[in-house]
Amino acid sequence: MNTQTPKVSRRGFLWTAAAFAGSTSLLRSEDEQVKTGLGQQSAVQVRRSSVSVVKGASRRQSITDALVAIEDKIMPVLATKKHVVIKPNMVSTSNQLASTHVDALHGILDFLTPRFKGPVIIAESSAGFTTEGFDHFGYRGLASEHKPLKVELVDLNEEGRYKTHTILDGDLHMVQVRLAARLLDPEAYVISSAILKTHNTVVATLSIKNMALGAPLHSAQKESPRWNDKRLYHGGVRQTHVDIALTAQRLQPCWGVAVLDGWEGMEGNGPGSGSAVPSRIAIASTDYVAADRVALEVMGIDPQWVGYLSFCARAGLGQADLANIDVRGAKLSEVSKKYRMHDDIERELRWMGPMKEIPEKLG
Repeated sequence: MNTQTPKVSRRGFLWTAAAFAGSTSLLRSEDEQVKTGLGQQSAVQVRRSSVSVVKGASRRQSITDALVAIEDKIMPVLATKKHVVIKPNMVSTSNQLASTHVDALHGILDFLTPRFKGPVIIAESSAGFTTEGFDHFGYRGLASEHKPLKVELVDLNEEGRYKTHTILDGDLHMVQVRLAARLLDPEAYVISSAILKTHNTVVATLSIKNMALGAPLHSAQKESPRWNDKRLYHGGVRQTHVDIALTAQRLQPCWGVAVLDGWEGMEGNGPGSGSAVPSRIAIASTDYVAADRVALEVMGIDPQWVGYLSFCARAGLGQADLANIDVRGAKLSEVSKKYRMHDDIERELRWMGPMKEIPEKLG
């Protein structure tokens, strides 16, 4: 392993500094004026996005139907890719409620089968040992049921292939992390297969959070000394929002479609120890920001509480204004349920306030 610290590019430094500066203020109005080639135009007029919301009879079928509903958005890009990478959310390798259900993956593969020849890689970098999750949640049987797609399971930590990226640590110093190379492959169509869940630091974890915190790696099981780049993202509530946005910007060019499984979401003390919410829906969009914005709406969460989503929208990674999101399928008012927040929500929302430093003691 190369232990030499890579140099930070000027562009990377400027974006890191700009993102951090933006994080120190309250969420700006999305009607804020921006300059475009057409002159002064509001940010919400720049782009429209489509999000499908399906309420179905089963998790698997709902996922497939949500993808079919936006097939016209998926196929032009999917047709140009050599392979598909599905990134599940495996916060726990033992708690099913906290992790992507195998039926959600079946639903995605059912959609791909008549439309893509494969191969399909299901790749994850769990905080624990990913292969244990593959075994525990029944992922091993996916390949045999979907043979034409040549399904392969990959533990990104064990594979160890990475590209470096710059974030801020808990002391607001710029540091390098290792991001899984497969999630930065321009020849891959990357699918985020996440869940509707509350979170213990950033209020809600959805498709963007699944990608941004699933990409950083940790050491392989037999590797010594041990290391874990995921931990560098957990230095403070403000820093975490900024680093998610920084990482999302790096990953976004390879993103294909976001799939959010709300058949059974999680409320309360997520992302690993919350309670089940039978929302019985599936959400899909080729715009990850729009998918997450719709998810917050159906969870009854104030979008201004989720800083990383605001930062991503302001960086041009997607549409976060419901007025410019075309919802296909169920009406949001008919499928919304108020999710109970984490017990520590007051601490989580401190990112919205001013920074406070310990004053120096004068002698």
